[in-house]
Amino acid sequence: MERLLVLRIDSVGVVAEALLNGVPLARSGPKPGAVTVPIHEYTLSGANDLQLVIEPGPPGAAPAPQPLLSDGQRGASLRLLLPRVGQLAHPENARTLAQIDWAPPKGDVTEMPATLRQTVDLPIAFPRWRWFDAPVVPIPGELLATAATYLQGLALGLQRGDPEPLIQAARLRFEELASAYQRNLADDVGRLRLQVQQWHAKAPLQPKMPKADELLLRPLAGGRLLECLTPDGQPALCSALAGGGQMAWPVRLASIEGRFYVIR
Repeated sequence: MERLLVLRIDSVGVVAEALLNGVPLARSGPKPGAVTVPIHEYTLSGANDLQLVIEPGPPGAAPAPQPLLSDGQRGASLRLLLPRVGQLAHPENARTLAQIDWAPPKGDVTEMPATLRQTVDLPIAFPRWRWFDAPVVPIPGELLATAATYLQGLALGLQRGDPEPLIQAARLRFEELASAYQRNLADDVGRLRLQVQQWHAKAPLQPKMPKADELLLRPLAGGRLLECLTPDGQPALCSALAGGGQMAWPVRLASIEGRFYVIR
């Protein structure tokens, strides 16, 4: 692989979120700075829906609309870049495939959250990822109990230092990521297995057992994916680590014929 397709989001004075094909991929701000993420596994050959959301609120929340008076110092930008592998993903040394900019002049009033949108044709040759064709879940709340039970099984494995339940649940995700980035599938699986075992050897992992009344299923990609979050918008599957810090295993589920699959 010579080039890597990445998304870069910059913002100052506001929180900004970048979405590709209905999936939130990165947040930045309000302090000046940039966030860059690879996006192969979220792209389609042909038309792709790119969004920049200003002041989106916490993940899973729907903030009340409110006006924002610009002081001329706030702004955000979103770019799809194609740098060579190993090079800095910056507009100065990478091909820009698409960009969205927001920089209102002083005195302008914008109702927040604000969404800027663009359709981008990408000449890529990736396979069509499975999640694009997953069925839409019309009422995510109806799956809270079964999703909580499903996540409890993954959490119980981690509590025992056993990564296999998570590996098996995310088998399709591992397969597609290996394809997206031309990596060896066994190496990716082995890294997760070793990582969990090493952490557990230092101190037993203690992921909190997800409960239906403490679980948020955030619909993504038009309801084809369900992101499993705590009420405060953090990944539902996480554990404190020995020596401080925390590890999270983000889980985005597809529900197909009554079964869950960790696709992203």
